[in-house]
Amino acid sequence: MSPSTITLLFLLFAVVMFVLEKIPLGVTSMIVCIGLVVTGVLDTKSAFAGFVDSNVILFVAMFIVGGALFETGMANRIGGIVTRFAKTEKMLIIAIMVIVGLMSGVLSNTGTAAVLIPVVIGIAAKSGYKRSRLLMPLVFAAAMGGNLSLIGAPGNMIAQSALEELELKFSFFEYAIIGLPILAVGILFYATIGYRLLPSHDVQDDGAFDAGKDFQDVPVWKQWTSLVVLALTLLAMIFEDKIGIKLNISGCIGALVLIMTGVISEKDALKSIDLKTIFLFGGTLSLASALQKTGAGEEIANRVISALGETPSPYLLTFMVFILCCLLTNFMSNTATTALMVPICLSIAQRMGADPRAVLMACVIGGSCAYATPIGMPANTMVVGAGGYRFTDYVKAGSPLIVIATAVSMMILPVAFPFFP
Repeated sequence: MSPSTITLLFLLFAVVMFVLEKIPLGVTSMIVCIGLVVTGVLDTKSAFAGFVDSNVILFVAMFIVGGALFETGMANRIGGIVTRFAKTEKMLIIAIMVIVGLMSGVLSNTGTAAVLIPVVIGIAAKSGYKRSRLLMPLVFAAAMGGNLSLIGAPGNMIAQSALEELELKFSFFEYAIIGLPILAVGILFYATIGYRLLPSHDVQDDGAFDAGKDFQDVPVWKQWTSLVVLALTLLAMIFEDKIGIKLNISGCIGALVLIMTGVISEKDALKSIDLKTIFLFGGTLSLASALQKTGAGEEIANRVISALGETPSPYLLTFMVFILCCLLTNFMSNTATTALMVPICLSIAQRMGADPRAVLMACVIGGSCAYATPIGMPANTMVVGAGGYRFTDYVKAGSPLIVIATAVSMMILPVAFPFFP
């Protein structure tokens, strides 16, 4: 059996087990990871590389930074301020999505989600609303907001790099031509119809984010230090290129400062790390690696596109590229999906004599639609434990957003980015 066939079988197994959830998500990921090594598809180093991936390091660091915000009670204080203005659950959802969406436009969407997840959990604790109904809109808004600028998501820059080789480019806010309407309609959707689709779980606190704690005995300096470190970490992320320090390293510095100053103890710092997230994300990155290494992902893409015939309609091709990227990004990382599809889309555009910007825009926007699974985007994975989510929760609440993003994109793309300008 060829490595690509084995990889596709593991992909099928992962999809089925993620949906059925007969075994924990993290265990499924590890079965896939180990299986790819045992069958010789990946070597041990490649299979476990995901566990030292920069996003995993960012997760660990921000779990600690977020944990400090909780251990000191500062998250609850912030939550109290916000809930004073947002009087209903719907108003809270709108406020969270607007803030996160706009921040993700000029920051890393993963970094924005990582910083604000503990704040939103604090808001939930203070307001009495279920955190499961607030965290999912947060990560969806982070994904949508990533399409507002060149720096919002890694995939945006991957497409830009490919275009620069052809002496073309997207301007800084050009993604927002598609991204801003998707964000606006997405927020409107969850404020109305989609509100009913959000999962409602009573999450059992495991001690990491104990909302029922009495924080009266916590020194005020610890509370403010946790907030200042969070703010400085966020600023470091904003000016990542200026200061030359990567997001995950900024997060690590913030976590170390909090531990060394005694704001959070080593024991509480370790307790705040959600291992379910680490195993789920680290394990599934091995599958993404196998899809790329064996050519299985490219095979899927080529077969779908070749089925359109030699001279497909530009509109139909745009639609198929978008849908294919949507499907792939929910089972691979959105960055991996874009990296896989960009060269394929570029060669198709050149073969047809079409504007590469049109195809790559469809590719990038489609590749950001990782709403229907907990593994397509780092931020989705980060809230699995905190929100008590199941795989099907993402399918139910996120699939309509993919339909919305597709509809909005198909209306705007042909006008804003015509195939044959």
